[in-house]
Amino acid sequence: MKVIVVANVEQQKEILLKNTNQDVEMIFAGTCSELGNNDDYDAIFYLNENEHIDINKFFDRPVFINSAIETLEQNNLPGNFSRINGWPGFLKRPTWEIASFNRNIAGKIFAQLGWNVVFVKDGPGLVSARVISMIINEAFFALGEGISTMEEIDLAMKLGTNYPYGPFEWEEKIGLQNIYRLLHKLSATDKRYSVAPLLEKKYFELSSSL
Repeated sequence: MKVIVVANVEQQKEILLKNTNQDVEMIFAGTCSELGNNDDYDAIFYLNENEHIDINKFFDRPVFINSAIETLEQNNLPGNFSRINGWPGFLKRPTWEIASFNRNIAGKIFAQLGWNVVFVKDGPGLVSARVISMIINEAFFALGEGISTMEEIDLAMKLGTNYPYGPFEWEEKIGLQNIYRLLHKLSATDKRYSVAPLLEKKYFELSSSL
């Protein structure tokens, strides 16, 4: 099986850390334009969020896009598309979460790759990103209320829950913009995800400086 992966350097590094079946040939590219007219592949992982994807170019192959926040339905994508979370740190996880219009075909692709997959509802944040974002949000509530410092909160979470990163370490790794956008979207229908005032303040300060 031949698979094309359009991804940035960090995403490519995470993909290469995964245990992939030896009979799978992977072709890496930073942008879709680097591929030219290459149509010799069985599936494509289109993880570069900074480049517009031409839906018509991939109408007959399984396509897996990096879309942690926007759903397949919201993006009006065709039936050969599936979505994953390509945020930093999530691609090297042993099991990927996938929302897909065709679970049968997507499942076969992942079986050939030798990667573990769990299918989830096509909702904003899938599952893990929702959980991590809410943990980060609660940490910002605690920090804003003066309960503890960033360093102490990170240390408490790592020692108490055996998480690889503390909430603020996660926030720095994932990107504040991603966390804010997901929480803001989720809070429109579920007030449990209302953005912490300090997180929102930091987000607008960051946005104004860009």
